Amino acid sequence: MSNFTATCRKIAALAVFLAVTSSAMAGSLGAPRDEVILRVTGAISHRNTPDAALFDRAMIEAMPAVTFETSTIWTEGRQRFTGVPLQEFLSILGATNGTLKAMAINDYVVEIPAADAVKDGPILAYRMNGAEMNLRDKGPLWIVYPYDANPAYQSEVIYARSIWQLDQIEVIE
Repeated sequence: MSNFTATCRKIAALAVFLAVTSSAMAGSLGAPRDEVILRVTGAISHRNTPDAALFDRAMIEAMPAVTFETSTIWTEGRQRFTGVPLQEFLSILGATNGTLKAMAINDYVVEIPAADAVKDGPILAYRMNGAEMNLRDKGPLWIVYPYDANPAYQSEVIYARSIWQLDQIEVIE
């Protein structure tokens, strides 16, 4: 067997291993142990119940997070937000495209294109200025875009997508 063939086989074996490992990791959401703060249904590959992915605060906080500072039209001055990048969150769910029908505790509903979930884009924020967000602070979850980082994020369309008190998402293909 030539070195080239052996190398190709090793690369193929590694690719299969990585695909299986990442798929297993993504599919192991675990079960919420505390109050469920987010329910995700629809076109998702990874669930922890037969028809949904349910998340408590600890599960969301255990995901890879980012922190950025930005001003908003709803708050005074720059605020520091911490949360899961929407791109990462959709990847964990196995949702690759479509539209997110996001619903808030107060029945506000907005559609967010999955295409908004880009690197350095919106986050599923759970902390503001280091503190957990409660209902009075637009929590427990708020879709926050880095408004100051990109003029395209300073529009009525994006502001409307910035749903707070988020508690449900339906992924629609």
